[in-house]
Amino acid sequence: MRATPLHHIVNLFVWVTEVVPDGAKPRGGRPNLLRDSELLTLVIWNAVVGIFSPTLIHLYRWVRGCHLGRGKTVLHLPGYKGFVAQMHRAASKLKCLLATVLASGAQLRFADSTMLEVCRLVRADKHRVAKGTAAFGKNWQGWHYGFKLHASCNAQRQLCAVTFTAANESDVLQLKHLVNTTTRVVVGDGSYTARVTRRHLWRDYHCLVVSPPRPKQHWTLAQWQLDLLHKRPKIEAVFGYLKEHMHLRSSFPRSVHGYAVHYLRVLLGYQVRVGF
Repeated sequence: MRATPLHHIVNLFVWVTEVVPDGAKPRGGRPNLLRDSELLTLVIWNAVVGIFSPTLIHLYRWVRGCHLGRGKTVLHLPGYKGFVAQMHRAASKLKCLLATVLASGAQLRFADSTMLEVCRLVRADKHRVAKGTAAFGKNWQGWHYGFKLHASCNAQRQLCAVTFTAANESDVLQLKHLVNTTTRVVVGDGSYTARVTRRHLWRDYHCLVVSPPRPKQHWTLAQWQLDLLHKRPKIEAVFGYLKEHMHLRSSFPRSVHGYAVHYLRVLLGYQVRVGF
């Protein structure tokens, strides 16, 4: 792994403050010890340097011991409870930063979905954190309980669009959220073969869907379509990296909003690191 120059954190901080500037200081109450721009910069930097913390407590300990050169550390760090509360308040800014770095101009996209379990299947009936939001879903690996990430990426494995649903939501119904007017071709698996969705995407976005035909669907694929289908594992590689190296799948958050914060910081860290 190549070393990341320390001065890049200054460039990162400037970018964060430009996209989500800090508001005016409140007149009453106790001000935050750490500004949102500083907090978000440290969250992204944690992923850029390759030391991604799986939970907020690990992130807090890393920030507390983070050295920024010449013996400097992060000053005026709040307590852990205040740190978590500030992270939750900054969720909208995390979402804004993620929307900024998405490769939304990609004309060729690879789409797929992956399960994000919130607990083991045998404990699903007793799980209370995401009750009413998470659901049971089934794929080729079997049954799962939790959420589902729908995403599209370009040929460079940069995320183009993402959306989250319960685990029982259909993949093909979310395809419209993974493309835009600049998309010309989207490549997916057999879950995206519905003719109605194909027609709607062509009518609304002039986007062509390339997916393997089902056994009862008799049509012939061109050679360029077969070549694109052979490259479809790019999105599966992205999911594998997010889960195995950046701990996207987790059971540690204690609320649905906590899950949202976790997912957003993982995706933002990945996207910035890929394009760093």
